[in-house]
Amino acid sequence: MGILSRTSYVIRSKINALLNRAEDPSETLDYSYEQMRDELQDVKQGIADLTTQKKRLEIQKRRLEENVEKHNDQAREAVRQDREDLARKALEKKKQKMTQIEELETQIASLQNTQDNLVEKKDELQSQIERFRTEKETMKARYEAAEASARVSEAMTGAGEEMETTSRAIERARERTEEMEARAAAMDELEQSGAFENVLDDRDDIDAELSQGRMDSEIEAELETLREQEGKAPTPEPDTEDAEDVAVDTEVTDEEVEAELEELQEEENN
Repeated sequence: MGILSRTSYVIRSKINALLNRAEDPSETLDYSYEQMRDELQDVKQGIADLTTQKKRLEIQKRRLEENVEKHNDQAREAVRQDREDLARKALEKKKQKMTQIEELETQIASLQNTQDNLVEKKDELQSQIERFRTEKETMKARYEAAEASARVSEAMTGAGEEMETTSRAIERARERTEEMEARAAAMDELEQSGAFENVLDDRDDIDAELSQGRMDSEIEAELETLREQEGKAPTPEPDTEDAEDVAVDTEVTDEEVEAELEELQEEENN
């Protein structure tokens, strides 16, 4: 991956991270869930307050009912004592208390209806919250899985570009290695064939032959010495006629060589 590609990849990753933080469905779902729970808590608190008010009215109703019984007793006692005025007064108070009781019963019934409606809505809201919680967790899991898959895909994209560059580098290294191995094999082959020695040796063929002749003479002399030391018979002399022929040939050959050597010396002197 080149520098520009790597920089572009880093910037793209940072931008995606910022967008994800700005619009994270997990945070949004959690926030919505908490809001619904707060609303449910408010409904429960409203039901509790309503129940408290209803209980107070019921307590007040019981007290009024007790007063009604008290006024009944007062009226009976007043009649027994021939105090109709007191009996009438007691009955008037009883009537007032009964009116208040009727009003309280109406209020209590209304509060009960309201409480029943709130409890029903509370139960419905709680069911909705439970369903939302399940959907929220499912959606969060899907989002996290999709996010992980996206990160893996981005990583694989970057790795693919990196592997492409690495593959090219490996291919170049393989070509260089094979080239070096071929050169080394060629050098070994040339060395085994003696080409290096021929190149480094500045002697021509004549010098090589002369050197080989001197080596052969030295070997023959040393071989003759070994024969003498071991008491071996020398090589038989050739026939007289053959010797004369060889002498003649040698003489002729020597004269020709001498003449050629004189010509070479004159050329060198000139």
